[in-house]
Amino acid sequence: MLILPPSNKKAKREILFIYGQHSSLERWWGLVQHLSKFGTVTMPDLPGFGGMDSLYKIGQPATIDNLADYLATFIKFRYKRKKVTILAMSLGFVIITRMLQRYPDLTKKVDMLVSVVGFAHHDDFIYSKKRQAVYRFLTWLYSTRLISAIYQNVFLRSALIRRFYHHAYNAREKFAHLSGEEFKRTMDTEIWLWQINNLRTQMKTNLEMFQLNNCDRRVDLPVWHVASKKDRYFDHTRVEEHMRLIFKDFTMFFTRDPNHAPTIIADAKAAAPFVPPGLYKLLSKQPK
Repeated sequence: MLILPPSNKKAKREILFIYGQHSSLERWWGLVQHLSKFGTVTMPDLPGFGGMDSLYKIGQPATIDNLADYLATFIKFRYKRKKVTILAMSLGFVIITRMLQRYPDLTKKVDMLVSVVGFAHHDDFIYSKKRQAVYRFLTWLYSTRLISAIYQNVFLRSALIRRFYHHAYNAREKFAHLSGEEFKRTMDTEIWLWQINNLRTQMKTNLEMFQLNNCDRRVDLPVWHVASKKDRYFDHTRVEEHMRLIFKDFTMFFTRDPNHAPTIIADAKAAAPFVPPGLYKLLSKQPK
């Protein structure tokens, strides 16, 4: 868990940042530094992510429900009588939504809820139904105990990732315009992230994302949603339609960065576009 005091002494917000897939505390250091302008930022690892032991180690599957239960307990212990501003990224927002649906009493603790390129339903993906079906099968396969162990211990070796990863379908865009030292730093970080994150947890949560329907229960909170104009994963119109089914109000901001997320080596300046001006103003207002 990372706890960063506010860089502005007058900032009194308590901010909880929940990251998404393929992540760690270090990967989001730049954005958290930027968020510290508005208050104290807490960022916990999730079981199976960032090098933290997975839920499988205690005999529980890495389901969104179980991760939501984990976060509910974390919030109850961490904030107790305090109000909290929650910013959640992609999968992190899916888990936070499920948590608020399973523990509606926690909505009283939340003074502001922000989705950073989050989503609510598997139809929000821009992928065709055929591609989603393929992804569902592959993520199911790699979420099984034997296959995930073989893949993690055999194929996620540094030399193999370094040689082949930047040619993969979902990685080509990341590396397309990188060269020299920036390419090397990015590749080194990718290798580290693939090796410290539990593959079975990643694949199980991916499988549930491709089956997701968070639209069956309401959450008594408004949501402020940050979207990327060239998001390679989600359709903005469908995201809005589904979130309006869940939350009592919806406001969308567009990031000035065209990508789904800051680069994995982004510093505070590079990550700042993911707090658009309209959201910046709202976060700058101190909660009552």
